[in-house]
Amino acid sequence: MADLAAWGDDFLLGTLVVLKVFVVALIMAVIFGLIGAAARLSRNRIVSGLAKVYVVTFRGAPEIIILLIFYFGIAVSLTALVQYFDPATKFVDIPPFWAGSTAIGLIVGAYMTETFRGAFLGIDHGQVESAYALGLSKFQTFFHVRVPQMWRLALPNFGNHMLSIMKDTALISVIGLEEITFVAQMATSVTRQPFTMYMTVALIYLAITTLITFGVAALEKYANRHLRGAR
Repeated sequence: MADLAAWGDDFLLGTLVVLKVFVVALIMAVIFGLIGAAARLSRNRIVSGLAKVYVVTFRGAPEIIILLIFYFGIAVSLTALVQYFDPATKFVDIPPFWAGSTAIGLIVGAYMTETFRGAFLGIDHGQVESAYALGLSKFQTFFHVRVPQMWRLALPNFGNHMLSIMKDTALISVIGLEEITFVAQMATSVTRQPFTMYMTVALIYLAITTLITFGVAALEKYANRHLRGAR
């Protein structure tokens, strides 16, 4: 316990990093998911096809491989671009935080694409037609009619995607981000107590994912409140 207490501040800072990655990746995943769902539902075959390639690619490849390719691929590409203008440049490094957050956002965004697409298809088309009949534009109908109902239908799977994002933050330690898994690795190398350190990481993740689970359950209850009143 003394060894664990000595690393307490590091685990606290690592937890804050995890939460930051989670928030940024979640925002990106929602954006990618909404854009992907809109593209998948598009009548344009090229747009729909590109969205399908995105979904198949990021859902089919191992997440850690995508993370590594994304991190090193962007670094190599930017290095080549900068060297074209400035040959003296040796290497352009990419911040692990942004590389990891974006990679996770893209990965989970592919899953959210299908979740949002299914939720949009689950909306009664009559309500959309009624919105148009009332004079609402496509933009107004999308944000005032379709999106609110889509969220209610998508919430159960959306909660699962939030949990996936949280758990995927542990992968970013492989590219050098100092989050709690990275801290556990460093602590293990010093204390030689891998069970204690990694069990601490597991308990931290369990606490956070439990809060997310209860939070999503509360959102589902709120979103379906009108259904309870109709019974």
